[in-house]
Amino acid sequence: MDELLTPIMDEESPRLLQTISEHGGYAYVGMAAQAAADIRAAEAARDLAWEQLHSGPWHSVLPVWRDAYSMACLHGAKYHYRNGEFKEALRVLDMGVLMGGPVLRKDLDSAIETLSLKAREGENERFGEREANRLVSEEFNTAKALQVLPNRSLSCKLVVKRSALSLEGFLSEYFLSGSPVIITDCMAHWPARTNWNDLDYLKRVAGDRTVPVEVGKNYLCQDWKQELIPFSQFLERIQSNGSSASVPTYLAQHQLFDQINELRNDICIPDYCFVGGGELRSLNAWFGPAGTVTPLHHDPHHNILAQVVGKKYIRLYPASLSEELYPYSETMLCNSSQVDLDNIDETKFPKVRDLEFFDCILDEGEMLYIPPKWWHYYRSIDVSSVS
Repeated sequence: MDELLTPIMDEESPRLLQTISEHGGYAYVGMAAQAAADIRAAEAARDLAWEQLHSGPWHSVLPVWRDAYSMACLHGAKYHYRNGEFKEALRVLDMGVLMGGPVLRKDLDSAIETLSLKAREGENERFGEREANRLVSEEFNTAKALQVLPNRSLSCKLVVKRSALSLEGFLSEYFLSGSPVIITDCMAHWPARTNWNDLDYLKRVAGDRTVPVEVGKNYLCQDWKQELIPFSQFLERIQSNGSSASVPTYLAQHQLFDQINELRNDICIPDYCFVGGGELRSLNAWFGPAGTVTPLHHDPHHNILAQVVGKKYIRLYPASLSEELYPYSETMLCNSSQVDLDNIDETKFPKVRDLEFFDCILDEGEMLYIPPKWWHYYRSIDVSSVS
């Protein structure tokens, strides 16, 4: 069995271990010295680094401990690879990507590419030519959808839809004026339009990868929590989420495309993202079951929401109505509204009832431009994937 190659770790290990030692990590250094030949030492080193990662707020963690965690993950993955335990090696490497530092990231990515190919050997032959196992297959029923949407939905101002919208038109008519718009025909060439509605494809390219998911109604609820689970398990939860006893599980605002290159290759960055001379600030993914809700909030930057699979209800309020939407006073939540649009307390929030808003049902293959600081609320009408 070939070894996983880790050229950066091989070169940087002495310097990293010296820095870790200078910050009191003597026990870690002792374990790391044995980690290449002893899986128990590698796991012990990873546990020591994990403790440091959780010793306080994330921003206060010394960067070297993130690199130490990456190093221990690489040692563990090399052991599992030698023993033919490819899925376990992938899991350990993903933890290094999610929690580790930048110094050894190229080694992590290279090892993941090697492991992904190994783990999927024979998968293509097993799936072969077959009818797609669709993620979303139900026909859309507007009347049924309206029963679960907030009051007054689709009764005020609908977001305008534009086909074949030029970059110049987008800049002058919407970007500069700060007005939302739906662009209807610029995603037809994305492989994601087909691939992401194919469960077998998603399981084949990402099923063994570990991803962070959110569990609970939304991030404002007390029972909300986060978990790290295999993507295949996440897909199973999405499919079973119709049960009334189930708790919603969704993947929200995660940089999935930095983690899983196969999914990144399924999408294209719209040219609209670079209008006005700006740079792409982030590229995130949302996957969730029907009924997934993102509470009313605003973001400081321009957003383009690309609906790849499924349909989503979206309500928008202009930034000028911020006071009437009762934002939280806490710094961490100041961009979120206290108003639950699904159950408005008109006694506590009387200004909301008569506010005008824009809304829409965003269909597969459509993009929605949301100007900075516009308040927005999302509800997935069926299983939904968005970038």
